[in-house]
Amino acid sequence: LKMSWLRFYLPLHVLTAACVCHSIKAPATSSQQSFRTDLFNFYHSLMLADGKETTVHLMKDIPKRYYFVLKESRVLSPFTITVTPCDVPIEWSILVHKASAICFLPAGDHGTKEVSQSQKAPSMVSTIFNYKGNSVETYMGMSSHSALYMLEFLSTERDTHITVYLTTDTTSGHLYPELPMDPRIDVIGVGHTTVTLTWKHSPSVLQHRESIQYCLLVNEKHNYKSLCAAETAIRSSGMKLPPTLALSLSPYLLEPQQVMILSNSELSIINKLSSGEVRQICMGTKNTYTVPNLSPSTQYYFDVFVVNLLTNASAAYTGTFARTLEEPEPKVTELKDGKVIQVVLDGKKQKFYSLQYQARHKKVQFSFQLCRGQVRVHITKNGKTVALENISGLRYFSLKGKVLDTYLVQLRSPEDSNSSVKVQVSPHFHKPLFPLLPESLKIKSFSKLRTCNSVTIAWLGTQEESKYCVYKRRIEEDQVWRELKNADRCSGPESRHKSEKVLCKYFYDLNLQRAVTTETIKGLDAGTLYLFDVYLFGPSGIPVRYHSKVVKTRKKC
Repeated sequence: LKMSWLRFYLPLHVLTAACVCHSIKAPATSSQQSFRTDLFNFYHSLMLADGKETTVHLMKDIPKRYYFVLKESRVLSPFTITVTPCDVPIEWSILVHKASAICFLPAGDHGTKEVSQSQKAPSMVSTIFNYKGNSVETYMGMSSHSALYMLEFLSTERDTHITVYLTTDTTSGHLYPELPMDPRIDVIGVGHTTVTLTWKHSPSVLQHRESIQYCLLVNEKHNYKSLCAAETAIRSSGMKLPPTLALSLSPYLLEPQQVMILSNSELSIINKLSSGEVRQICMGTKNTYTVPNLSPSTQYYFDVFVVNLLTNASAAYTGTFARTLEEPEPKVTELKDGKVIQVVLDGKKQKFYSLQYQARHKKVQFSFQLCRGQVRVHITKNGKTVALENISGLRYFSLKGKVLDTYLVQLRSPEDSNSSVKVQVSPHFHKPLFPLLPESLKIKSFSKLRTCNSVTIAWLGTQEESKYCVYKRRIEEDQVWRELKNADRCSGPESRHKSEKVLCKYFYDLNLQRAVTTETIKGLDAGTLYLFDVYLFGPSGIPVRYHSKVVKTRKKC
């Protein structure tokens, strides 16, 4: 080992700062040769910035070294080093060389001068700290001597990255938010689809409320010991994250696999990953939170991070986990031949409903009319699935089996809003519950036939003579979307005011190409929006409502 290489790795000002002894020429002994190797490791490294978080990329099985120098002081000078692994466990250590014992100075182009207080110059390098794992670790030290410190990092599993923060100024505040004395997360409530958590306030929140907030991470795999580790896991699954704090994402930074929800001052980001869903929720400075929309009988892991919004630095509470309660067995309602029942599904409290029917004939027909929202129908016969689909409008299922077969109909709402559906089961195929339907239930209006006081609409009929009733109602522009979205397609004319009725008529045509009728509704106000509905009545008397149509009369004629 030639010590002349040293001057290429260690800046002159560091050597000067480290050397506080007198120049004495000394021969090279075996102990000094070992000492020189230690020094070479110091110098063959990078300067670690003071007061700044440094990202360090590690290659597998290749150590990486950083150094920093503390000058001599009359009083003990504190310093702290915080290392955050962002993926796999790593090994890291702190070594110190008290520079007052020996130093090297440049000696032209032929080598270096070795300066020592002792002819033997024993090695003064010692390891003061080492750690192996993936937790966030902070070392706090004190020094009054001029000393050279080296940090060595090693990853033995795979390529990874870490963050390192060194500060020698412990009086100007903390880069990382502080954790309370008890950093545990408490589970104070568990439901079928919710878990309620609470944690003690961070001292940083109490001091800097405007720039500190809590963020919660929810997933089904495991806890994360740092926000850095959570972001790495999301990235490794194919998700792109911005270089800044993931939990402060703006909408334009979202990927197609991400969904952001902002409500009640809470920011939720849902990452749709192949391995499951990772949910991120930032709730300001509240330290109690109920996580909604979880799946029943599922174990979830919860991590809380206190985040400094000014620096993007964060500190992790001790993660916890909880298993949601099993879904209760639904109450089963018996279906009777020919009887129509209407089922209402509350998207938040009751999202499913079960109906049971024991066949008295070999052939049975289930009829469904979707009234509002979305409903998924699952029919089993003696425990085996015979039908499974999301229904829209009217839907018939004609099934064959044996007498006394048991059918179970499970209705589920896939969304949070209310849904409702009418259900009937009957062995009488020749007496359908609903009338024969046309190819389309849309109402058409003719723009060229609009006037200031009339509009003309048309709709399709069938080959079966049926009764059609037309209703109209004035509507404001800001009501259109709500009316069309929340329309109850199962409600009949009995729910309408008598003044809204326009007319009723019978018609049919054996040629479906000509089975269409038109009506001109007069006596309307100029420049006014109207909502038109058509009801079709069949032999059973149960109406079917066409899709509502909104038309505006001309303002000037």
